[in-house]
Amino acid sequence: MSKKSYLTPNKVAELLMVSPTAIRLWADKGELNALTTPGGHRRFLPSEVDRFAHKKGLTLNYGEPEHPRILIVDDDAQLLRYLVAFFGGLESEIDVATANDGFEAGLKILEFKPQFVLLDLMMPHIDGIQVCRRIKNDPTTQSIRVIAMTGYASSENVEAIIDAGAEGCLHKPIDENMLLAQLGLTQNANA
Repeated sequence: MSKKSYLTPNKVAELLMVSPTAIRLWADKGELNALTTPGGHRRFLPSEVDRFAHKKGLTLNYGEPEHPRILIVDDDAQLLRYLVAFFGGLESEIDVATANDGFEAGLKILEFKPQFVLLDLMMPHIDGIQVCRRIKNDPTTQSIRVIAMTGYASSENVEAIIDAGAEGCLHKPIDENMLLAQLGLTQNANA
């Protein structure tokens, strides 16, 4: 077996989307079988990580998805339809999901696992600032890039969402070129 077939605790933590400490604890308890190098370092076989993940009902994170994954969160159904159509019309393939409010966004983030969240600031029940804070304060979701959208772009609103962890705040109506630039995408990927 080659060296590349063994995984470090940090790599296993990344795959399971947990901390390296959790990996050490599971290994110490014998739940996740590890091999020990002559230097005393733990190494894991990919097949053992797969077995463990299946037993625990965990999804393995094999890195960036093939296509960008964008979750659009807004209570304006017309804007949701527009943005879904806009992303669908691009030459580069983008996976898009939508949520109508902050609560639904929390559920969709867990199942859809987006790279980006386009997040409306003003929504009923849980506003965009609260949603952004929850995303950024959770170690399993904090790497998601959040871009806010608002029709009420006061300096206080923009400052609050940036402080909560968003990368930027787009003004409605959404400028398509600014949106693509913020996401790091190009409109004519094949041109």
